[in-house]
Amino acid sequence: MTQNLARTVFLLAHTGRPAAIRSAELVVKGLLRHGIGVRVLEEEARDLPLPDEVELVGEATPRCLDDCELLIVLGGDGTLLRGAEFARASGVPMLGVNLGRVGFLAEAERDDLDRVVDRVVERSYEVEERMTVDVVVHRNGDVVHTDWALNEAAVQKAGAEKLLEVVLEIDGRPVTGFGCDGVVLSTPTGSTAYAFSAGGPVVWPEVEALLMVPISAHALFAKPLVTSPDSVLAVEVLPHIPPGVLWCDGRRTIELPPGARVEVRRGAVPVRLARLHHSSFTDRLVAKFALPTTGWRGAPH
Repeated sequence: MTQNLARTVFLLAHTGRPAAIRSAELVVKGLLRHGIGVRVLEEEARDLPLPDEVELVGEATPRCLDDCELLIVLGGDGTLLRGAEFARASGVPMLGVNLGRVGFLAEAERDDLDRVVDRVVERSYEVEERMTVDVVVHRNGDVVHTDWALNEAAVQKAGAEKLLEVVLEIDGRPVTGFGCDGVVLSTPTGSTAYAFSAGGPVVWPEVEALLMVPISAHALFAKPLVTSPDSVLAVEVLPHIPPGVLWCDGRRTIELPPGARVEVRRGAVPVRLARLHHSSFTDRLVAKFALPTTGWRGAPH
């Protein structure tokens, strides 16, 4: 077959998993066999049995995806969120293959690898944009930190001994205050992640909205809230309590000093996901959580 190395795919894998190593080998050989170039980080290549044709890059920056058509990520939720960082910064669509447990960000499972290669070769995939959030931390009126998240920004207490005391705000108006373990500020994509574990609703990805979900709040009114995608959500940490922490997608964290204010709004840059399937999110939800549907008859025809 004529080589067409003008097409290049970037591969990111959780090399600590034997399944990821085997999967990476299969994907790389399949793509190269069809004339598609593969690029891999040097630090990951040390643990992967890769052919000499694979292009290695040393520094893990968005520029390492220059001229790449697609980012294929092999791993669990943590690896997929790491891939989302590359995808957002580069604008390259991410195609996730789930090697973990739930993997809502993944488009395929490990048993689908041959089909994944075929669909990439045929360019038989669609690209959708997922909403992100931009995160700003203020202290005494000054911006002390900025970040972003695909799933959620979580304001949490730093230790087990005391509650975090907060006041919640939406669109510049106070809503309520309470002691709690934390507050999750989520996108619809993140509604099936930390926000779901904290008791928040499942929101279909095509719904444009922001979620505010308290974690173990000591209050009568501490329900999950769903707001406009154009709302600005804020959590103010009261000044007389111990520091809290901010986690973005469970990957990036900073300490929140007493009196800190965390603002979350719709992100300026989305994450682009490559989709192979036209199945509904309802079917994905049922499959991922193994929900019982025995007895369903469907609408009459």
